[in-house]
Amino acid sequence: LRQTSSRERGAGSAGMAALAQDIRAELSRQKLDHVWTDTHYVGLQFPDPDHPNTLHWVNESGRAGEQLPLEDPEVYCPYSATGNATGELVYAHYGRLEDLQDLQARGVEPAGRLLLVRVGMISFAQKVATAQDFGARGVLIYPDPADLSPDTHKLGLSSHRAVYGHVHMGTGDPYTPGFPSFNQTQFPPVQSSGLPRIPAQPISADIASRLLRKLEGPVAPQEWQGHLPESPYHLGPGPGLHLSVNNRRAATPISNIFGCIEGRSEPDHYVVIGAQRDAWGPGAAKSAVGTAILLELVRTISTMVSNESFRPRRSLLFISWDGGDFGSVGSMEWLEGYLSVLHLKAVVYISLDNAVLGDDRFHAKTSPLLTSLIQNILKQVDSPNRSGQTLYEQVVFTNTSWDAEVIRPLPMDSSAYSFTAFAGVPAVEFSFMEDDQTYPFLHTKDDTYENLHAALRGRLPAVARTVALLAGQLLIRLSHDHLLPLDFGCYGDVVLSHIGSLNEFSGDLKARGLTLQWVYSARGDYIRAAEKLRKEIYSSEESDERLTRMYNVRIMRVEFYFLSQYVSPADSPFRHIFLGRGDHTLGALLDHLRLLRKGDSSFQESRFRRQLALLTWTLQGAANALGGDVWNIDNNF
Repeated sequence: LRQTSSRERGAGSAGMAALAQDIRAELSRQKLDHVWTDTHYVGLQFPDPDHPNTLHWVNESGRAGEQLPLEDPEVYCPYSATGNATGELVYAHYGRLEDLQDLQARGVEPAGRLLLVRVGMISFAQKVATAQDFGARGVLIYPDPADLSPDTHKLGLSSHRAVYGHVHMGTGDPYTPGFPSFNQTQFPPVQSSGLPRIPAQPISADIASRLLRKLEGPVAPQEWQGHLPESPYHLGPGPGLHLSVNNRRAATPISNIFGCIEGRSEPDHYVVIGAQRDAWGPGAAKSAVGTAILLELVRTISTMVSNESFRPRRSLLFISWDGGDFGSVGSMEWLEGYLSVLHLKAVVYISLDNAVLGDDRFHAKTSPLLTSLIQNILKQVDSPNRSGQTLYEQVVFTNTSWDAEVIRPLPMDSSAYSFTAFAGVPAVEFSFMEDDQTYPFLHTKDDTYENLHAALRGRLPAVARTVALLAGQLLIRLSHDHLLPLDFGCYGDVVLSHIGSLNEFSGDLKARGLTLQWVYSARGDYIRAAEKLRKEIYSSEESDERLTRMYNVRIMRVEFYFLSQYVSPADSPFRHIFLGRGDHTLGALLDHLRLLRKGDSSFQESRFRRQLALLTWTLQGAANALGGDVWNIDNNF
């Protein structure tokens, strides 16, 4: 971990090329069955050293005046729109949808202005996309001390530091959406719809404080107040600013490195585990921890296989990803390249990114299919900071509802998200977090081994070892168990948890001659199909390898069944109806339904009917697929 974090390893750099060679050599030393490299040629965005990004006050005549120093000039937002933006400044809290709606309700209009927003709560990409939707001309993003270090005795980020973050509302190479960036690909002239049309730039807390002191207008609500010294936190508007962003796009080769241990019974089914290798800055927490754990798991498991103390039924695929700091570019390009086969072969993906950001709380960002297995494994792994307790006992001591304490949805900025929402492969990412603050150095030049070690008060080795044990136990169970330990019935409960929200609108819909009955019916068919499969498995002979394989194939494809087959992957890459993004998702349907209560004239009955059909038939298709052969399908649709 210390060695990796001390090496320069930005995507496309000479340091990264050297590290990639070293990691491939290390995998080869472990005598794996296969070791290889995939190279992709992707479009990445970098600062232009000859034309740096700038920020100026605008004088009374409307021209750029005094320049405000960008104290961390190398920090930038990859995939920001380039060009100039001029406008009055408005403070918009975290830049969430509800924040901008609150601004408008207080008589402060974000349209035509530059927004000053805080790091946190949502991704940089979401902040910029929301600002763009409200007509803002540009976004400045700063770290507020209130979000990073409420305890003055703990380590905090320097007020002169800015925070790095890409602003592409998506994953992968945004200049080749839907296509893998192999060198021989002839790309159509399209760009991702998730690329912003307005510029964005990170700034330090010091510069943000100078800007806030110039703002007028209403005082920000109490919950919007931060901890910048001598800053009154008015909403604005304030004096005019001129933002110039001159980042340049560069065609850059990136390399993913693979190592494989073949399974003995189902070698064509893969359990995949990966870690981001690249980093902007030292990246100790961002990627060095995951890389170190990945290499240690390779060493440990390959030794077990060599000693014949462990023989996996299914193949194990270990991957070191490149281009992660630009939005999981390496992993997404690989998924795009092998999309047609991965749902047939990949069982589960385990991400080791962002694994150690503290040691107080443990979160598992995961597909519902893995929740039950994670619960079992937490009972077998010792807590890193409570002697004599398992991790599960530590969790329930805080909150008796263990899943409410631990389970989180997969975020788009995780490589695990694309595996599930794009490729239909269940995925999980583990994170240890601090109880009362976020790790303050993530995505900064201060994300060093020394700072991470100090932030964990010397407990970094113990916490990293716990993550390795969790991931290792998952690998062993998923690659060795005769029957895949995935809870294929769980999606019935997922739908049920949302039905309460849908039921709120049954009266409104009935008045329009609409009904949600088909959704309820499809859920019922899914539950019956899952129960029928459970009974078949229970009554079958475990020694019947052919039958076991048939059951495993049905189980491992459950996640894929929830990718809508009625939308194009090129237009809507994240097709998962529960975890994806787009009009086909349950979340979009609920948002549209809420317009009914607001008396909003933008509710469209024809659009709602289409959304309902997309949701219902994807759910019904999942029930039919889980039911097995067509002559065995029993539903009431």
